[in-house]
Amino acid sequence: MVTDPIADFLTRVRNASSAQLKIVEIPASNTKKALTKILFDQGYISNYMFEEDNKQGVIKIALKYNPSTKVPAITKLQRVSKPGLRKYSSSTELPRILNGLGIAIVSTSKGVITDKEARKLNVGGEVLCYVY
Repeated sequence: MVTDPIADFLTRVRNASSAQLKIVEIPASNTKKALTKILFDQGYISNYMFEEDNKQGVIKIALKYNPSTKVPAITKLQRVSKPGLRKYSSSTELPRILNGLGIAIVSTSKGVITDKEARKLNVGGEVLCYVY
């Protein structure tokens, strides 16, 4: 049993990216689906698909690489709020990642959204991870 499913999600994507894999399969949950949708909307992954099976389902993520240099689109995935030490930020204190080139993914009362959307909606929440 995994004690931190979000860290497991990030680690699987990070490991697949460093191994130059095209597709990675991850056990599904609602939070992981929201994270996957944000990564797709922000252009960090090329495609994704949800497959339902008898249990919880599987998320298949097609990773994105630079066509000429084969460098992954995701340079770094960093878990911020952990089960042992939760990190919360108000909308004014949300971090800017690489001066706006990266994103922070935040779990708010409006759902799982990026830091830019949270500032726009003026909501704070738990900072799940940084992506750049």
